[in-house]
Amino acid sequence: MFRCQYAPRNIPKGVFLLPLTVLLIVVLLPFIRNLNHWSSKIYASSLEAKETRICNLFSGNWTPYPKEPYYSTETCPFRTDKQNCFMNGRPDREFLKWRWKPFQCELPPFDASQFLKLVMGKSMAFVGDSIGRNQAESLLCLINSVAHPKDITTKYTTKNDTFFRWWFSADYNFTVTMLWSPFLVKFIDADVNASSFYRATKLYLDEADRAWASKIENFDYVIFSTGQWFFRPLTFYENGEVVGCQRCEKNMTELNLYGYRRAFRTALRTVRNLKGFKGLALLVTHSPDHFENGMWNECGACDRTKPFTMEERQVYKNGDLLETLHQIQVEEFEAAEKEEGRGKGLQFGLLDITDPMAMRPDGHPGRYGKVVDKNVTINDCVHWCMPGPVDTLNEFLLYTIKLQAENGLLCLLGIGSSSVLCSYSTFRSLEMQLFNNDMSFFFFMSFHQLPHEALNSIPLNITFYLQLNTLSHQYYPVE
Repeated sequence: MFRCQYAPRNIPKGVFLLPLTVLLIVVLLPFIRNLNHWSSKIYASSLEAKETRICNLFSGNWTPYPKEPYYSTETCPFRTDKQNCFMNGRPDREFLKWRWKPFQCELPPFDASQFLKLVMGKSMAFVGDSIGRNQAESLLCLINSVAHPKDITTKYTTKNDTFFRWWFSADYNFTVTMLWSPFLVKFIDADVNASSFYRATKLYLDEADRAWASKIENFDYVIFSTGQWFFRPLTFYENGEVVGCQRCEKNMTELNLYGYRRAFRTALRTVRNLKGFKGLALLVTHSPDHFENGMWNECGACDRTKPFTMEERQVYKNGDLLETLHQIQVEEFEAAEKEEGRGKGLQFGLLDITDPMAMRPDGHPGRYGKVVDKNVTINDCVHWCMPGPVDTLNEFLLYTIKLQAENGLLCLLGIGSSSVLCSYSTFRSLEMQLFNNDMSFFFFMSFHQLPHEALNSIPLNITFYLQLNTLSHQYYPVE
């Protein structure tokens, strides 16, 4: 009906952008006012973080520590009986009076409240053998005083076993699961009636175990921890064909670590290639045993009550093998890290526990070990007492997750961004963790959807603006 004959055609874009700019400034004004104070505070934090990054957290020594452990038998209902050393009769407590001290920095104590704030609304999977379960149970005990996790395994499986378990904290919407996969790759026990150590197990080294590979795609954290099962008789398959074996004849005693290397390679590549996984994948390096005077089936034991000294650690009888296992894991981790899917937000991390735990022959159940679900006593120099040195693994875990979050915030503020990874998943995480209010959602959504001209018209702190401008077009795409 109406013809707009006099509609202007060359009005500057700024006229249309001005109302939008004013609206943004009004909404963001409280945030902008506090930016200098906030960035100064974070900048100080960044200096500390940089010092810690330079420091090798896993190079240090165990030092005397007089305080009581994080939890007790009464406050930790999650551990399996074989890790409850005091219930099983262990009389000494001196092994609890030590704490890991890196040579060049401090490892903060485990803070359950801080950990739960970082993982709120997230999920964490421990994938591997009973050492991985040992760490998972330690974590549940560490957060129990705040989170009170509940066992929700029956929602996922009808089996009543210790191999696949799920726990959930309603207060923090945080899920922890244990996915049993001792080899990480597909395996078949050829002799199901033999005792576990003597089974001739088939390993399909180019096929990830679906027990975990089919379940982790939507997890935020996946922690691989295994290694103890690779010393038994094994037959290696690739492309459906036998390519080698280990101790496949009665008189064969040597180890063939080809399977060990290939299993970790396949697992890390599988994570990298999962299309939907945008989380943090952590590899926990080999956890050493401390049998002396023979192995578990040769009357070997671990009766020490103090950590190794540095001199004793140098002559640790399994030192050469342990170094080889550790080197294989680190090499495969570094190869996966170079090829990781940064474009989709996937990140890798290494919890390099081998050297710290090699110095703790006193931390095992020893002669007070038990077989799960059986009233049988064994010499257990593989697993770790709870409480005990295993809790240090979760101090490392908290530190790693905290550093990941801090790195994301430093990226956001444009502080030291060249030295940290500014990934899509990091900012998705920050959206929930660091702002946690309605304005933050508007802030993120509006900035990453605005056109370039609108961003250029906003008079923000230049460093902050430039970083946001970069994020809007490179690191935080619209899905």
